[in-house]
Amino acid sequence: MSEDREIRRVRALFLSDVHLGMKPIRSAQLAEFLRAHDAETIYLVGDILDGWRLAKQWHWPEQYNELIQLMLDKAAAGTRVVYLPGNHDEFLREYLGTYFGEIELVDRTIHTSATGKTYLVIHGDQFDVVVMNAKWLAHVGDWAYNAALRINIAINWVRRRLGLQYWSLSAWAKQKVKNAVSVIGRFEEALVHEAKQSGVDGVICGHIHFADIHDRLGIQYINTGDWVESCTAIVENFDGQFELIKWTEMVTGDPRKVRPRRASGQ
Repeated sequence: MSEDREIRRVRALFLSDVHLGMKPIRSAQLAEFLRAHDAETIYLVGDILDGWRLAKQWHWPEQYNELIQLMLDKAAAGTRVVYLPGNHDEFLREYLGTYFGEIELVDRTIHTSATGKTYLVIHGDQFDVVVMNAKWLAHVGDWAYNAALRINIAINWVRRRLGLQYWSLSAWAKQKVKNAVSVIGRFEEALVHEAKQSGVDGVICGHIHFADIHDRLGIQYINTGDWVESCTAIVENFDGQFELIKWTEMVTGDPRKVRPRRASGQ
């Protein structure tokens, strides 16, 4: 990151699915992103740690410690940091209602925007039928995802030498395979239904590694994406506007290439 990059101040920042413990992740890019943003509140919307992967093979390089320390420093400096565990860091659900340093652990919470709109914030695995009813199948899916990432390393090694940009096999599959698109649609419907039942104006979640902002289902649906491949996050500006940020696009020559979306009714 450029030394002269200005720090962007935002009202709230939402990120999820970092998967510390999984080898092919973008921890360096996330550290850059966090240094470039100062938020009043940071929501860690689950799967920040990958307990499934760490239980199989311990992988914890020094850069992970630096990332954790960066987050703790922000909390110590006055940023409210809220951690909402997901399925990969579900072991932390044993400590809901407690604090790790200055970081609070909760299962779900309500975020109120600058315009008074309310949003259910939750990881989302609680509404994934595979995770809830066939956990063994979720582990198979996790293995397949990791296999796709390993294949992607070889594909993108060739692409870099041809001067081409990063390409994601898993993202392509999600967009092209009908069953995957259907699963994403059902997930969105379940989260929107829960938000409506909770009496809020929208929902902010993670889990499916597919960043998006839309109101096609009647209320605002916001997904943070991931930091394994896409390097995406959601910010709320001080005027209450939510933006989906694609960090790799911002730091590779197009510093304002983001997708701003205004919440319905704002």
